[in-house]
Amino acid sequence: MVSQMNRSFDVITFDCYGTLIDWEAGIGGAFRSAAAGAGLDLGRDEIMRVYHEVEPTVQASTYLRYREILREVAFRVAQRFDWELEPADTEFLPNSLVSWPPFRDTDRALQDLLERGYELGILSNIDDDLLAGTLRHFSVGFDVLVTAQQVESYKPQHAHFIRARELIGSRRWLHAAQSYFHDVEPAAQLDIPVFWVNRKHEDPTGNARPLAQAETLRGLVEWLDGAN
Repeated sequence: MVSQMNRSFDVITFDCYGTLIDWEAGIGGAFRSAAAGAGLDLGRDEIMRVYHEVEPTVQASTYLRYREILREVAFRVAQRFDWELEPADTEFLPNSLVSWPPFRDTDRALQDLLERGYELGILSNIDDDLLAGTLRHFSVGFDVLVTAQQVESYKPQHAHFIRARELIGSRRWLHAAQSYFHDVEPAAQLDIPVFWVNRKHEDPTGNARPLAQAETLRGLVEWLDGAN
């Protein structure tokens, strides 16, 4: 175990969906199931390609609760596939969120970090009640929780990080996330140390550079052990 005095950081926050939770498996599965009911056979890759194009546009408009974001995105994605999805039928996507699975390495890594004395947190583009459903997947608790509902804003805007700094205070803080666009870039812009959980083996898309990167949360744990 890394001692309190020798640790480089006191608090580690995470993006949730894409970093801790396999949201692409959850979203892809929800869309494929709903589309099959309408007689359509959609592939996960094509669903996610369109989803990643649509969601940032919806989030960048006037603030809406994430449940409404998901409904609107579901409707727009369906339109792109000529799927006549009625607005009243878009609830399938937010209703599926509670079943989106964690990555296989997530819970063990969180346990390891907690055992090493780190405080843990989540900064997420989500509603409080939806996050509460997701937290049931984890065997650890979180000291810091900042949601889009609380700050009425979506990353990559800075409100999550500003609120987290208020909560964390002078404690040494590391943010860890998969999304370069939503997390790595805004964290770097605010001089917040950031670790890139590069699960998708991507190249940087901007000027920001994380302190380090790995493909899994196990890599984060090992990096922290080696950095202390």
